[in-house]
Amino acid sequence: MRSLPPGRISGPVRTLVVALVVPLQGPAGVFGPSCELAAQLAVEELNSAGGVLGREVRLIVVDGGAPAEQVAAEVEVLVSMRAVDAVVGWHTSAVRKALVPRIAGRVPYVYTAQYEGGERTPGVFLTGETDAAQLLPAMRLLTEETGARRWCTVGNDYVWPRVTARAARRYARECGGRVRDEVLVPLGTYEFGPVLRRVERCEADAVLMLLVGDDAARFNRAFAAHGLHQRCLRLSTHMDENILLATGAEATEGLWAAAGYFETLATAESLDFSGRYAARFGVEAPVVGSLGESCFEGVRLLAALAERARSLDVGAMCAVGGTVSYEGPRGVLRLHGNHLRQRLYLARADAFDFDIVAQL
Repeated sequence: MRSLPPGRISGPVRTLVVALVVPLQGPAGVFGPSCELAAQLAVEELNSAGGVLGREVRLIVVDGGAPAEQVAAEVEVLVSMRAVDAVVGWHTSAVRKALVPRIAGRVPYVYTAQYEGGERTPGVFLTGETDAAQLLPAMRLLTEETGARRWCTVGNDYVWPRVTARAARRYARECGGRVRDEVLVPLGTYEFGPVLRRVERCEADAVLMLLVGDDAARFNRAFAAHGLHQRCLRLSTHMDENILLATGAEATEGLWAAAGYFETLATAESLDFSGRYAARFGVEAPVVGSLGESCFEGVRLLAALAERARSLDVGAMCAVGGTVSYEGPRGVLRLHGNHLRQRLYLARADAFDFDIVAQL
C-alpha cells in the first residue's frame, strides 16, 4: 500500500483520501500501471480545479491482485480506521464480492471493471460494461458478419467467467448458434495444450475468451502456435492494448474485443484525454486501454456524486444518483440506477492496436 502524489491544490484543507484498489501482481498486473496513472491524472485534474467539495484528493494504492480475502481485509482496516473516505478501482469480481459485505454503506465504492452484471448493493456504483449490454450484441454482430455459430468458452475459474459462461450459452442460442464446450482454468495458467485440444474436438469456429491479463496473452500465443487462429475467431470482453503487447503481433489475427473505450477511439473526448495523458506522463507511459481508463472514469464518477450530493455520505449519494452525469473520455455519461450508461464498441485487433468496426 502506498500514497500517490495529490496534485496541485493550494492552501490548508482537509484531504479526501481514496483507496485505489488495482492489481499490482498476478495475471491482471499487466495493466495495473495504466490503472494507477489514469486515476492519478483524474486526481491531479480535480485538484487543479479546486478538489472535491473543496478538499484535496489523494490516492492510497492497495494491491487488488492479492488474494480476495486479503484485499478485502486490508481495505476494511483502512475504512474502519477512517484512513480513507472512498474506494475506487479495477479488480476482479472475486475481490468485489469479498469487499462488498465489509464496506458497503460505510463509504462510497466505485467499481470500474467490466463484469457479469447484477450488482445492486446500495453505495456501490459501477462504471464498467456488463454482459447483457456488451456480450450479446457483440456475439450477434460477429455471427452476422462471419457466420460463426459453434462457440467454445475458455475462461478463468472464478465468479465473472462462471456467470458469463452461463449467459453466453443463452446468447449463443439467441444468435442461432450453440456453445459446444466450456473450459475454466485457474488464474495463472501457463499450459493451454489440453484446452486447445478441446477447442479442436468440439469443432468451434469461435472462442469466447474470459481470461484475465497475462493468462489471455499466453492463451493467444498458444492458440496461434497451434494454428487455430486461421480457422477460429476469438472474442474477448476483457482485452486491452497492454494485453495485445504481451500477446505479440503474430498472435492477434482473428482476435476481436468489445469495450466502452479503446485507445484508438477517435472522438473529441477520447483524443483530448489521450493528449492530456501523454503530456503528463510522456509517450513511453503504459498504454491506457479500456481497463486502465476505467479508473479515470471511477474517480470522475466519485467526484460527480460527491459534488451533486454535497457530501460523501453514502445515503446522500444514493439519493441523487439518478441525476448525476459528467463528461469524460467515453463522452457524456449518466447513471442509470447504480450503473453508468455508455456507448460500446466492437473492434478487431490489428497487431498492437484495435480497429473499431462498429458501435454496439
